[in-house]
Amino acid sequence: MRAYIMIVALLALAIFALVYTARTQDRTYAGFNCTVDCSGHEAGYRWAEQNGIDDDCPAGDSESFHEGCIAYVQGEPQAANDNGVGAGMPMNTDADDDDDK
Repeated sequence: MRAYIMIVALLALAIFALVYTARTQDRTYAGFNCTVDCSGHEAGYRWAEQNGIDDDCPAGDSESFHEGCIAYVQGEPQAANDNGVGAGMPMNTDADDDDDK
């Protein structure tokens, strides 16, 4: 019975690992690959946007932050291919589409 429980537990763990891997691979932010999420890239993009950076991004400890800054300098759209999790353009919550003009 214990062997059966171990086999089921290992099988469940393997399935969880496969699902997690499928959800975290191939995430990109403005053409740069993300590791787990794209938060570092988003932070670098927003920082460059807020500080008016137009030519030189500082190299720091975070490669993803630096790549986010580069994406802004290169004029890349702020978008992520993240399987619907986390990053990307903010949603337009304006209910009035001004179609009645």
